[in-house]
Amino acid sequence: MDKYGRDRDWTGQTPVAYPEPAWEVLDPRFDGKQGNSTLLRIWHGTGHDAAQWTEGPVWMGDWGCLIFSDIPNHRTLRWNADDGRVTTFQHESNYANGHTRDLQGRLVACEHDSRRVTRREYDGTWTVLADRCEGKPLNAPNDAAVHADGSVWFTDPGYGTLWDYEGHRAQHELPTRVYRVDATSGELSVIAEEPMRRPNGICFSPDHTSVYVVDTGKTDGDYPANVIEFDVTADGKRAESPRVFADYAPGMTDGIRCDTQGNLWCSWGWGGPDTNGVRVHAPDGTLLAILHTPEAIGNLCFGGTKRNRLFMAGSTSIYALYVNATGAALS
Repeated sequence: MDKYGRDRDWTGQTPVAYPEPAWEVLDPRFDGKQGNSTLLRIWHGTGHDAAQWTEGPVWMGDWGCLIFSDIPNHRTLRWNADDGRVTTFQHESNYANGHTRDLQGRLVACEHDSRRVTRREYDGTWTVLADRCEGKPLNAPNDAAVHADGSVWFTDPGYGTLWDYEGHRAQHELPTRVYRVDATSGELSVIAEEPMRRPNGICFSPDHTSVYVVDTGKTDGDYPANVIEFDVTADGKRAESPRVFADYAPGMTDGIRCDTQGNLWCSWGWGGPDTNGVRVHAPDGTLLAILHTPEAIGNLCFGGTKRNRLFMAGSTSIYALYVNATGAALS
């Protein structure tokens, strides 16, 4: 048997003894964070219902469900916590990727095909938050996070326009950037163009004094696979002093979330089977632990009634694990 239990019976019919073998603890600061909890594959579609690339999980506590993307299949899905059923939330999602919620609880989506960021209103209609900058269309927004002032920050690496699989092929007219949509005026401003080549996942520290941005430039060749940490200015409108928080070679990270202690939980994959999973880093960047999974993890979020359940979008599946940590409120 694989020492991390990746070849286990994922139907759940065969018990897995505690401690969960998928954990590899590398720093004593992580001792006790695992809890008595089993890594579960809570959904894996088959046949016509099979997912091609799950992404963008967001917990909807008031709905009692997890919303997530299946980008190539042009849909978003809904996992219901009460019975575990998965149903289609949106049949034509514009190849939506990342999701988050604003301070009013409204769903925010990054759409590849339409090259925009949208917000779902309470009546089910969609409002466009951003689709152009400097008179030109955005590349293909990827992921978003909400600041404590209500502004929506998002990344625009353009993956959805590189090929038709996750959007449609198109020429970029703008640099790859991080943007901010003001909560009051709706004004779009550029937060950063550098040092990231392909800005991807994004999240704030619990106190919103730092913002973390993933750089997946490695997909273009000999470029970084890291997370860049910026200081957020006191007015919440700018990011400055970029520095490398952590490096993820030989793999890459994609989606990231903070817990209330400031630890950064990072999806991981694309470097061979031993890089599939989740990496947990302390606020100083130290690698605390790795959760090993059988599939590459593209994105993740905290959810459940206590925000202590980690949901992971893992390639063709959704995984879940209770942890002795609490997701930051706006994660």
